[in-house]
Amino acid sequence: MILKNKLNITDQIELDKEEERISKLKAKKLYDLSDINKVKIGTFEGLSYIHKYLFEDIYDFAGKIRKVNIAKGNFLFAPLIYLEHSLKNIDNMPQNTFNEIIEKYVEMNVAHPFREGNGRATRIWLDLILKKNLKKVINWNFVAKEDYLPAMEKSVIEDVEIKYLLKKALTDEIDNRTIYMKGIDISYYYEGYSEYSIEKI
Repeated sequence: MILKNKLNITDQIELDKEEERISKLKAKKLYDLSDINKVKIGTFEGLSYIHKYLFEDIYDFAGKIRKVNIAKGNFLFAPLIYLEHSLKNIDNMPQNTFNEIIEKYVEMNVAHPFREGNGRATRIWLDLILKKNLKKVINWNFVAKEDYLPAMEKSVIEDVEIKYLLKKALTDEIDNRTIYMKGIDISYYYEGYSEYSIEKI
């Protein structure tokens, strides 16, 4: 099913390309216009701000809690009936250590609050928590897709592998624009979007 969109696109391939192009351009602006500094770190409100910023030109639901249950494969993300309660609990989770931050990230992934674009928005959100509290960010260049996706799937039951992968990729170059931009491209690649390079848009 093709998601209803503001572009009135009815072809999935065309929609995917335009979603990637437009939202990557917005991800670039988020950084270059310093709007990223307006994000309320480690909160659903902050994540909602990021999601709306990236996708508001494409979807009416940008930044809004989903109104349907969603699943990936055999895994059902947080049921709608519990979603708002889950998000409040996640807001209250501690985020003082690396382990606490990744545990919070895993819980937000399980919540999957938006209809589309969760992973891409949440990875930016994760880096902002790490930057504020640990003075580190993830250099996503060092997190291979074939390692990251299975580790995230397993993280619902056991988060040791995702913690190991992400800890290995930490860098203290927290204000390096190139690391941010390459990270966006890699984040999109994880989700199957690789038509455009963010720096060439």
